[in-house]
Amino acid sequence: MATTTTSMNTIGKVRLSLKEKIAYGMGDLGNGFMFDLGQAYLLKFYTDVAGLPGAVAGGVFLFTKVFDAFMDPLAGTFIDTRRRIGKHGRFRPIMLKSSIALAILTIFTFFTPGAHASTNLIYAYVSYMAWGVLYSFTNVPYGSLASVMTQDSEQRAQLASFRQAGSVSALLITGVAFMPIVLAFGDNQRLGFAVAAGLMALVGVLCFSVTAGFTRERVPVARTYEKLTAKEFFRTIGQNRPLLVLILMTVFSISAYNLTTAMIVYYTQYYLGDVRLLPYVNFISIGASIIGILSMPWLTQVIGKKRTAILGFGIAAVADALNLLLPTHLVSFTVLLSLAFIGVALPNGITWALVSDAIDYGHWRTGSRREGITYSAFNFSRKIAQSIAGGLAGFGLTQIGYHPHVAQTAQTLAGIRFLQVGYPAIALALAGVILGFLYPLSDKRHAEIAAEIHSREAGKEFIEGTDTPTTPIEE
Repeated sequence: MATTTTSMNTIGKVRLSLKEKIAYGMGDLGNGFMFDLGQAYLLKFYTDVAGLPGAVAGGVFLFTKVFDAFMDPLAGTFIDTRRRIGKHGRFRPIMLKSSIALAILTIFTFFTPGAHASTNLIYAYVSYMAWGVLYSFTNVPYGSLASVMTQDSEQRAQLASFRQAGSVSALLITGVAFMPIVLAFGDNQRLGFAVAAGLMALVGVLCFSVTAGFTRERVPVARTYEKLTAKEFFRTIGQNRPLLVLILMTVFSISAYNLTTAMIVYYTQYYLGDVRLLPYVNFISIGASIIGILSMPWLTQVIGKKRTAILGFGIAAVADALNLLLPTHLVSFTVLLSLAFIGVALPNGITWALVSDAIDYGHWRTGSRREGITYSAFNFSRKIAQSIAGGLAGFGLTQIGYHPHVAQTAQTLAGIRFLQVGYPAIALALAGVILGFLYPLSDKRHAEIAAEIHSREAGKEFIEGTDTPTTPIEE
């Protein structure tokens, strides 16, 4: 099936409907209903219910996330080198099927045999590693999906905005609802955690179903059936400077973001004195992210994606630094935390558009379009960052002398405060510097690259079975 340069440009510049943008954002809403539970509450479950010491629980996050990081390239390679592509495209069928299995495993991660500590630890490792494998086969195709929906830079920025809205909405809902559900079961927290995880996982699958049903894969992809070697895999990554910069940046930005969400339950319980404050602090601070999300499309049009992300890093780093230096009060802490969430919402959302641009850059540079591999390589850095955050939280709690269900010492409280806002302030500032000085693609340069790809790919044979439109879809 030949595709002309004109039709390819039409496809690449297609304007997505509002329904399709919302449907795409629903994917990260569903993703968050399962992923955010592990980042925000699983450490608390391990230390306070499963009875694991902080350092031991941190080891679960550290080692399983490194294991998960290597699963992403395998998932990406599997997706990119499949021969049989159905009428629903390369990404959506795998994403939907994997999300169902992921939901089941989400429930199992919030379960403990309640036996000897070593048995509980083995179960924690096995269940969370299995969860990570299914997460890779859910998240890699979802992240890759945006790159084949459109190649228009503005449309991708809007998709990133909707994705970030879904992510923040999930964090907001789980942040407000999860612990009250657990606390509703009184002393039976084992059952409370399992029920809360089950309800969230069910919503997650429903959201992924919406994404699979109402999005379309329309950017044609040249056939590539060659066996991908490890050497070729690393060459694909090494020749993509924008991707390498995003990987380095993400190690700092995501570790800061995840440490913030992991420590807030400890901070409210011990530093602010009442864990029942958590839903209110989360509702205000995470809810404030909507300001960043709503301003993202306008900011990217005015100053571009890269500068908007740098601005967000700066706002978040300053807010966290002030929270570290100023005397702590519930109101001032919540206000500054809200500013940090507003700031970090900008780069967290725009990053997904930058990854899609990096996919185009790799296609332009090497002549091979490998969405799954490129996205999985980026996701590798996210997993490493998550392992750093989980390990830092767990080992940090042990280092500062944390013990559950007792009053904490002044030294322990100071340590909780640094983990909550000190490390994030430093890491977010470094992420902004890395992006500002090393990332090479402007919006204008990406548009030039996309045009060159369209011209070069004219007349090639493309994968059959994709639902490529012949006319643009209007808003």
